[in-house]
Amino acid sequence: QVQLVESGGGAVQTGGSLRVSCAASGRTVSFYAMGWLRQAPGKEREFVAAISASGGSTDYADSVKGRFTIFRDSDKTTVYLQMNSLKPEDTAVYYCVKYSGSSYLVGRYDSWGQGTQVTVSS
Repeated sequence: QVQLVESGGGAVQTGGSLRVSCAASGRTVSFYAMGWLRQAPGKEREFVAAISASGGSTDYADSVKGRFTIFRDSDKTTVYLQMNSLKPEDTAVYYCVKYSGSSYLVGRYDSWGQGTQVTVSS
């Protein structure tokens, strides 16, 4: 099984930016699509963004389109989520996930990390 470790969370003001990272290891992770989910207190976990194994295709939740960007390193083992123009409603624990195939169109993930807290004031 793969190991996913998130980092880079923190507290920012409305309109600020933050980049969270996900370091993945084990079982040829470069062959798999990756993504980010988030969960706010009292709410269910929701989809944020996904990227194909090659990095050539991406998908975003409507709530973050135009503000967030998902990308991965050339070695495909580290995935990032660049968050700009942050809003209080973006406050949540952000989780990195690995999908079961090279495309996120598979629709299901089989591994996830411990999460990193993002807090946006105002």
